[in-house]
Amino acid sequence: MSDTLGGWLEILLLVAAVAASFRPLGDYLAHVLSSGRHWRVERLVYRAGGIDGDATQTWAAYLRSVLAFSAVSVLFLYGFLRLQNHLLLALGTPSMKADQAFNTAASFVTNTNWQSYSGESALGHLVQMAGLAVQNFASAAVGIAVVAALIRGFTRTRTDRVGNFWVDLTRIVLRVLLPISFVFAIVLVAAGVIQNLHGVQDVTTIAGGHQGITGGPVASQEAIKELGTNGGGFYNANSAHPFENPTAFTNLVEIYLLLVVSFSLPRTFGVMVGDHRQSYAIVAVMVLIWAASVALITANELHSVSSTAGHDAGGMMEGKEQRFGIWASALFAASTTLTSTGAVDSSHDSYTPGGGGMTIFNMMLGEIAPGGTGSGLYGILVLAVIAVFVAGLMVGRTPEYLGKKLRSREMKFASLYILTTPAIVLVGAGIAMSLPGERAAMLNSGPHGFSEVLYAFTSAANNNGSAFAGLSADTTWYNTALGLAMLVGRFLPMVFVLALAGSLAGQQPVPATAGTLPTHRPQFVGLLAAVILIVVGLTYFPALALGPLAEGLH
Repeated sequence: MSDTLGGWLEILLLVAAVAASFRPLGDYLAHVLSSGRHWRVERLVYRAGGIDGDATQTWAAYLRSVLAFSAVSVLFLYGFLRLQNHLLLALGTPSMKADQAFNTAASFVTNTNWQSYSGESALGHLVQMAGLAVQNFASAAVGIAVVAALIRGFTRTRTDRVGNFWVDLTRIVLRVLLPISFVFAIVLVAAGVIQNLHGVQDVTTIAGGHQGITGGPVASQEAIKELGTNGGGFYNANSAHPFENPTAFTNLVEIYLLLVVSFSLPRTFGVMVGDHRQSYAIVAVMVLIWAASVALITANELHSVSSTAGHDAGGMMEGKEQRFGIWASALFAASTTLTSTGAVDSSHDSYTPGGGGMTIFNMMLGEIAPGGTGSGLYGILVLAVIAVFVAGLMVGRTPEYLGKKLRSREMKFASLYILTTPAIVLVGAGIAMSLPGERAAMLNSGPHGFSEVLYAFTSAANNNGSAFAGLSADTTWYNTALGLAMLVGRFLPMVFVLALAGSLAGQQPVPATAGTLPTHRPQFVGLLAAVILIVVGLTYFPALALGPLAEGLH
């Protein structure tokens, strides 16, 4: 079988699997978020936490719950990392230094999973399981909970209530993330991903030398790492490591896992607002952007003009695993940078200027195609609000979306949302490039070196977590600056999303008229896609021109 045929078959199989999951998983998520029944185990959790499972919260109370839960999570994980040398299954690893522990705690609580350390040598098994893996579940559930509150803002009338964060969090973890992760952890183990509690095993190599091989509970963490769009690897090589991702089959399974929840959530949106056509419009935009990204990255890596050796070899295999090849590597790269996952099965730093530039651009889009678990959907819904407002300006009438008027209050929240992340990225990258010590952390000079710094802040602020490997980011300045970028980039947008949810929930719906913009037709799909591209293009074009575009032209 040729590489081209194999690549097309892999893409078609992935699309078929995700499409087959769209309706059942989306409907199930809608049921979980709307059901009035509590499971017995959930009642036990509520009782232990002093939670009234039948109470609902205002958007401000919901936000305080999100922030309080996340703050406690950061403190708990920070303490875990600082004290890990005193814990069971530490495997002799020392405690993590303060700035790196702060960066790591912020990273995993914000669903970023940026890693400035080597997982197999810096962390013991208990911290991996009870610290990082637990946050993989919790941070993914927080994202879904926030988008659930936003959807309720569209569906509720004359109320200041958008749900109960503690109920949403508990249900999402127990009813969705845990069972799916359990099943796919078994699938991964059966396919060759390791799962044990071994420490470092000394083995004799083929050449007669000795090498220490670290085992661990990898498959159980790998499943939720991808399903929850987290991305932090048990090993430093992440999903390029054969213990995490041994075969082309496991590679396809992992790509499916990182896409399936985010692509199914638009169906949940359609079910909860009572109009399936709205879900088809949103998912159509996601699919268009995802397909374009896959095509452009694959084309750049297959037809390199920046490297004579790469061109003569038929494609850029530098930084890619032989067992995956160019097609599967490009498919993974596009999917992981569009979903805020950050897991990698190849080195993005070794991609062509066009391919590497697309991975940065994917994150700059706000990771809404389909984006992170929950965060992708609330991101694209905010952009849909912007698109409806733009359409309203064109025809000179007050814009409406799903029966709710988009007044100045709603537009302020939406505008602040779309301005927050670019401000973090551009200010952070600008400061880093102005400091000689931080410029020295770049492995490369010129446009590619700037791309390494730009990628780092884009990844952190958008809660992706992947990196151009050439940047030496384990310094006090980078650990602190990127940690702050992750926290602000995660929680400040949530403030505006939940404020928007509360504002929408307090309105009286207005009936559709002949002048109401239909938001389920192809015209709106095109308008929304155009707004997304224009907003990103106008905001980031100067930075992209200094990095990957300049490198490609050179």
